[in-house]
Amino acid sequence: MGTITTSDGTEIFYKDWGTGQPIVFSHGWPLSADDWDNQMLFFLQQGYRVIAHDRRGHGRSTQTADGHDMDHYADDLAAVVEHLDLHDAIHVGHSTGGGEVTHYLSRHGESRAVKAALISAVPPLMLKTDANPDGLPKEVFDDLMAQLAANRSEFYRALPTGPFYGYNRPGVESSEAIIANWWRQGMMGGAKAHYDGIVAFSQTDFTEDLKKITIPVLVMHSEDDQIVPYIAAGPRSAALLANGTLKTYTDFPHGMPTTQADTINADLLAFLQS
Repeated sequence: MGTITTSDGTEIFYKDWGTGQPIVFSHGWPLSADDWDNQMLFFLQQGYRVIAHDRRGHGRSTQTADGHDMDHYADDLAAVVEHLDLHDAIHVGHSTGGGEVTHYLSRHGESRAVKAALISAVPPLMLKTDANPDGLPKEVFDDLMAQLAANRSEFYRALPTGPFYGYNRPGVESSEAIIANWWRQGMMGGAKAHYDGIVAFSQTDFTEDLKKITIPVLVMHSEDDQIVPYIAAGPRSAALLANGTLKTYTDFPHGMPTTQADTINADLLAFLQS
């Protein structure tokens, strides 16, 4: 574990375990590198070097007042990659982290990367517009921001208890430990970062970013994702990528790297070894 300081003075916390080909994990909103615990242990045992950082304003990184946008997220990721002098890296992003990975590869190039995976990821665009009629109305995100501002702790219990892990679906047994861990990670971060982050993940258009990426990318998305709707995300991202492969799941939740870790890990490993 370590930290780096970016050009604007933000301290970014990261974990770096093992040796071998590096896999760099980018977490979802409003979580931290801890959300990748299962994947990091699994791929470490497969002989990979595994790295995950806390996005600015999240987890153990600096709770900055500003810079909560995809440009800064991508630049912070680039700073970690360059600090560790990573080559032939595989980038894996979940949800907002998928946007971060996409923008990083577009903004900083692919010279240090060989493959990527976008899991339940926000690209190409979550927001409903004339050009993106299958997106979610702005009012949905305005409501999320209002709930966060009113009582962040209650909001961070409601999301994992319900749609994030699909625990609101009939017959799905919930896990108090998973819910509590989501709440713990969220409350470690800063309210300002998380508030601004909703705008970043919902209103950033990654269409042109996706078109610029040429390395192989696995797009993993579930038709029952209640956070990032499948119809506006997975298939469209795969279609925009020059070398994209879509892996569709039927009834997995948005947080499938946690609740369906065995399946996700196996499918991701198969892609990495192909």
